[in-house]
Formats: sequence, structure tokens, C-alpha cells
Amino acid sequence: MRHSSLFALALAFTLSAAPALAQEFKAGDIVIEKPWARATPKGAEVGGAYMTIENKGAAPDRLTGGTSDFATVEIHEMKSENGVMEMREVTGGLDIPAHGSVALAPGGYHIMFTHLAHPLAKGDTIKATLTFEHAGPVEVEFNVLGVGAAGTGGAMKGGAMGGMKM
Repeated sequence: MRHSSLFALALAFTLSAAPALAQEFKAGDIVIEKPWARATPKGAEVGGAYMTIENKGAAPDRLTGGTSDFATVEIHEMKSENGVMEMREVTGGLDIPAHGSVALAPGGYHIMFTHLAHPLAKGDTIKATLTFEHAGPVEVEFNVLGVGAAGTGGAMKGGAMGGMKM
């Protein structure tokens, strides 16, 4: 009897936590799914955020930037060139293909919050507005996970930003 009560409690907790990770934000044909950010250590000047952006429309769109009240919002990409991992700002925006999606994930495209006014703390929710060429502005809430989170509470090899110092 005791085991079934514990199981029921664990199941209820799991189901109640699911909506927090299943967030979705929409504007026009653009759907932003599961946005999250990594916690930052005290004194860090930058932080990263991730999500999937889906375009349900027949025409391509472009993520052109964003704003927040706690940081500057930039679009960045990490990629390996000649065996060296490099990170750079994406100028001109990030294309979101018609009837397609783009994953912003550790080790690839991501939102970089620069000039942080305060650390991003695990368990917090932060807000930023992302701007699209056609869909316009979308206010997004990011769940802040741990410093080494990989999106589902796991850790990425090398810690925050794949070993890059933040």
C-alpha cells in the first residue's frame, strides 16, 4: 500500500512539472517551444538560452534579434572549424524555413544574453522579447535550469557552454 502511494505521489509530481518544460509561445506562423536558459555563476557577464523555433507558414521568416530588461539579446552560433570550437554572433538574422524548424541548442545556435544586469538563477523565469522579420515581436519566458544543464536537467560535457568560460 505504501509503495503505491509513493508511486502515485511521484506520478502526480511528474505530471505537474511537465507543463513548465512544455511551454509554447506564438506569433503569426512562428511557434517557440520549450525555451530555457542556463544559470550563470555570480559575476558572469553572459548567459545562454535555447529553444526550438517552428515556422508553420508557407513563407520563410527570420529571427532578427530581441530585447530584455536584464541584458542585451544577441543570436550566436557555435561550430567546429579545423577541430577548434568557435562562437560568433550571427549577423543578419537566423532563417526559419517555411514549414520547418530550427533548434537552438548547446553547441549550435543559441541566444546570448550579454551585459547581464544580474546572474541567472536556477529556478527563476526570465523574460525576453524575440523579434522576427514577418511574425514581429514574441514575448518569451525562459525557465532557468542549472549551470551545466542540457535542457532536460542533465549536464553537458564540459559544463557551461561546453567548457567555455562565462
